[in-house]
Amino acid sequence: MPPQPAPTPARRVLTQLDHRIEAVTGHDIDTLWTYRDRGVLDDQHAQLVDRHGELAKAQTSVTFYLRLLSRLSSGEFDVDSALFTRIDRTVDQLQEAAATRDAAAKQVLAALEPIEAAAAASAPQARQLSPDDQAALLAIAGGAKLHEHLLTGRMSVTAASGTRIPHAKLQQLEDAGLVVRDTGHPVHAGQPVALTDAGRAALSAARRSATTQAPKVPARPGASPSNPAQRR
Repeated sequence: MPPQPAPTPARRVLTQLDHRIEAVTGHDIDTLWTYRDRGVLDDQHAQLVDRHGELAKAQTSVTFYLRLLSRLSSGEFDVDSALFTRIDRTVDQLQEAAATRDAAAKQVLAALEPIEAAAAASAPQARQLSPDDQAALLAIAGGAKLHEHLLTGRMSVTAASGTRIPHAKLQQLEDAGLVVRDTGHPVHAGQPVALTDAGRAALSAARRSATTQAPKVPARPGASPSNPAQRR
């Protein structure tokens, strides 16, 4: 009998919803799974990543049975009643795996669509980010805390990646409504800093803009770049 599919999928499993998740969050799937493992996502995004993990696992099963079916029909095995039985069983397992995948996809959509709606609603107000702003928001998205030095009183933000963000930059992002501090924690112990919905939307818009810049149309051969060729 053929082996059963492994219960835990390998990462980088592609699903039909990956591109939508990456577009609205501004991060690739592997990065989102890493942030989920670190516990730095808010509840809404953590739920989305969890649902995506279930979808990826279901997609792995579908791929497994597709490959098994291809192998069974490759001519490697004798064509007899035992082969027909194995093919019938594999088709049934593939149908069940596909149904599980489709149900998981619906759960992903249920978690994804409110995030997309919030991003779309705030997109018109999304501000243009400078490179420094974008770098700071990217660092904060992975988890960050505002600390006050006990001796000097100097404050700065340290991200989970090790990046340090000046306090003045944090204040600028706060005033713009892009980040928020958890003031329930004392600053000397570290106040968690997170992106607001507007911050996530602005970061997502900046990342999309960076990948959708229209290429420049090359000049017509023989024509001046500033003065069009004149007819004689």
